[in-house]
Amino acid sequence: MAAPLGFFFLLLLRLGPSSCSNVYIVYMGERNPELHPALVRDSHHGMLAALLGSEQAAKDAILYSYRHGFSGFAAVLTDSQAARLADSPGVVRVVRNRVLDLHTTRSWDFMRVNPSHSVGILSESRFGEDSIVGVLDTGIWPESASFRDDGIGEVPRRWKGQCVAGDRFNASNCNRKIIGAKWYIKGYEAEYGKMNTTDIYEFMSARDAVGHGTHTASTAAGALVADASFRGLASGVARGGAPRARLAVYKVCWATGDCTSADILAAFDDAIHDGVDVLSVSLGQAPPLPAYVDDVLSIGSFHAVARGIVVVCSAGNSGPYSETVINSAPWTVTVAAGTIDRTFLAKVTLGNNSTYVGQTLYSGKHPGKSMHIVYAEDIASNNADDTDARSCTAGSLNSTLVKGNVVLCFQTRAQRSASVAVETVKKARGVGVIFAQFLTKDIASSFDIPSVQVDYQVGTALLAYTTSMRNPTVQFGSAKTILGELIGPEVAYFSSRGPSSLSPSVLKPDIAAPGVNILAAWTPAAAISSAIGSVNFKIDSGTSMSCPHISGVVALLKSMHPNWSPAAVKSALVTTANVLDTYGFEIVSEAAPYNQANPFDYGGGHVDPNRAAHPGLVYDMGTSDYVRFLCSMGYNVSAISSMTQQHETCQHTPKTQLKLNLPSITIPELRGTLTVSRTVTNVGSALSKYKARVEAPPGVDVTVSPSLLTFNSTLRRLTFKVTFQAKLKVQGRYNFGSLTWEDGVHTVRIPLVVRTMISKFYVNA
Repeated sequence: MAAPLGFFFLLLLRLGPSSCSNVYIVYMGERNPELHPALVRDSHHGMLAALLGSEQAAKDAILYSYRHGFSGFAAVLTDSQAARLADSPGVVRVVRNRVLDLHTTRSWDFMRVNPSHSVGILSESRFGEDSIVGVLDTGIWPESASFRDDGIGEVPRRWKGQCVAGDRFNASNCNRKIIGAKWYIKGYEAEYGKMNTTDIYEFMSARDAVGHGTHTASTAAGALVADASFRGLASGVARGGAPRARLAVYKVCWATGDCTSADILAAFDDAIHDGVDVLSVSLGQAPPLPAYVDDVLSIGSFHAVARGIVVVCSAGNSGPYSETVINSAPWTVTVAAGTIDRTFLAKVTLGNNSTYVGQTLYSGKHPGKSMHIVYAEDIASNNADDTDARSCTAGSLNSTLVKGNVVLCFQTRAQRSASVAVETVKKARGVGVIFAQFLTKDIASSFDIPSVQVDYQVGTALLAYTTSMRNPTVQFGSAKTILGELIGPEVAYFSSRGPSSLSPSVLKPDIAAPGVNILAAWTPAAAISSAIGSVNFKIDSGTSMSCPHISGVVALLKSMHPNWSPAAVKSALVTTANVLDTYGFEIVSEAAPYNQANPFDYGGGHVDPNRAAHPGLVYDMGTSDYVRFLCSMGYNVSAISSMTQQHETCQHTPKTQLKLNLPSITIPELRGTLTVSRTVTNVGSALSKYKARVEAPPGVDVTVSPSLLTFNSTLRRLTFKVTFQAKLKVQGRYNFGSLTWEDGVHTVRIPLVVRTMISKFYVNA
């Protein structure tokens, strides 16, 4: 007889007139594999009927029945009913439903993933053919040229998914590229009420109304599209990382920007059943982070990874501050954002013929004449202070004095966004913005009026001119695409940084990829501005853009190495990543000021797809390793056992987190001496010898034993130990080093991150 049935209940409790309902998740673990999904669904109805008193009440209350990757259901209930379920035998966890947020031509060339090359990961993987990439996002615009299926073979026989019909979407919108499309709104409507498509431009289907999902899907697996550009900028051949991979679309986010955990879990459940190889998830929840057993992304991804699916998540856009990284479960691949070697520049010519250069994405019409320029602080509204006006904070400017003028704004501590300044000036009927700020390559979008971003030095020169002349004027030049003249990659300013606030011994993010000014397909359904209308391709930035770059690389790797586990794939990415830029300098991190990047910025480094295809050694893991990690976090033993449908014996010893076979070693508290072990699997030449090379973190002695690993045809896995000894008995900060194994062909590098401690009561960095 099989183990008792594990359930995963998502109880969505909608706030009603009596204010007695809420949205909950009740987690009861892994589905019993011996039970048919239909029987699992019936058990959900039965449990609800017993609780609510009738089959009809259960039918009215239930939203989803999860019966593939895990077991459970979603339902609308009262708080007291949820509490009763929390006390029911076998219930692992009852969690409040949460609302999560959404987080090109050049980027793949920049990473040397080029279809014209006869060697490399693209050709070896056959362009990712037959890998299936699932995308949890805002849907897809199926008519985009990026989703043509020219030259792609028949749909893989293992595929079990389907195209679900809806508003302006039916089976004919799927093809050999888009092989599945589903949409999930029951959880959203349980929170917010019925979607009103009269007030909100949205499609009740998998069709994308906002563009975000189309952008991420085409970045990961879009077909080759010639002459793509955003209104003439970034022109070239647009393509995804795995142009022959298949796409399965799971629309869980809506035009409001909201994505509920109930809908997300339904998508995970279906994706596991459908047969995806990769899940690309460009969304998450900002800190404080919930426990892994309370977080739907962690739970859904755990079950996906247990079935061999690689789950790739965005790291978040809360940088450059430390401990802001999200999606930090050790079984996911968490992606930071980096820059590429492309930017968009325009000239700014003053009335005295002095010329400066700034960054811009404005591609509209210019008046072709000089315009009057004013300093924002000089035209403050009556109720605004000087600091707000200086940065063009919303409502801070006098509309009468702004009208018809270009406004010079300066970034402040409280207002750092050029987009906010543009919107403020536009609403006050200004005709242009110059925004002075710290150096960053992330360019704000401006569609209706020209906007140029300059550094403080240029801004100061413009201010001196503006305030010294009786009639200061400025003229904008047209934007130009500049290629190959910038040092890159750099870690983007906005990219969330580690360490993980939930499990600091697990290094996050794992890897960095292009995420700044990325051109990809967009939905023409909604006009991006009143002046421009709709576009088919758009430039956007965020870890939402870097995540699908890694998803595309993973699709290529899975085509080449279909039997690699998710941990092996992550290891290949991390251990072969670059820590040097294209000029051979150490990668830097955009911040104020710039500084040398470290593993809390980019994990193993910036992705190198071609090297990841042949890593030599991998640090592999399986579900049992992740279970031991959950035990070390102090979670309930029965809860963990239910997750896996196996009896687990847990020991709550935080130090066991250090034994997790990650492609990194992070020690948040080093007191004296500590030894950590790792196991590597040879995936290269059977007969090979690897020698260790250590770059010790400052203030720490590091020794490796053995320092030589010898593999043969029968010996593919070897374990080594790394001993850390603090040289200084002082309270330290985090310091960084690396351990590299080399055999003359492969370079397998992992980060070493150590903080020395002298008192268990002193915890500040």
